[in-house]
Amino acid sequence: MDAPRWLDEREDHAWRGYRRMRRLLDLELARELMQEAGLSEPDYDVLSDLSETPDQRLRLSELADRMLWSRSRLSHHLTRMQQRGLVTREECPSDGRGSVVALTPAGRQAIEAAAPGHVAAVRRHLIDLLSREEVEALGALTHRVVDRLTGGQRPSPSEV
Repeated sequence: MDAPRWLDEREDHAWRGYRRMRRLLDLELARELMQEAGLSEPDYDVLSDLSETPDQRLRLSELADRMLWSRSRLSHHLTRMQQRGLVTREECPSDGRGSVVALTPAGRQAIEAAAPGHVAAVRRHLIDLLSREEVEALGALTHRVVDRLTGGQRPSPSEV
C-alpha cells in the first residue's frame, strides 16, 4: 500500500478555503432564496429544471438523476411541492410504471419570481467578486472535476 500523498500547505489552504466557501455560499444562497421567494434550494432546482424543458415536464427518474437524489427522496419532496400547487404528477404515457413531473402555472410563476433575485445573489456573492479570467478559470475547473466524477458524461443544459 502506497503512503498517502498528504496535501502540502498551499494545497491544504486551497482545499480548506474551497470547503468553507462552498458551505458559506450554499448557506447564504439558500437563506436568501427562502427569505425572498419562499423556496428551498431543492424547490428551486425542481422548478428551474422543469421550466427549462420544452414541455415543462420530466420523468421523475430523470429529475432524480439530475438532482443526485434517490427517487424516493424526490417523491417525498414532490409531494410537498404538489401540496403547494407548484407541480403535478402524471402517469408516463410510454411506461405505466413511471411518472412524469409537470410544472403548474403557480410553479412557473414561482420560478419566474424567484430567478431574478437568485441570480442577483449569485452575482453578489460570487460572480461579481471575480475577474473575467477568474470566471473562465472557475468554469474550466468545475467542468474538469464534473467530467472526472461523471466519467465524462455531458450534463444537460440545465445541469451546467
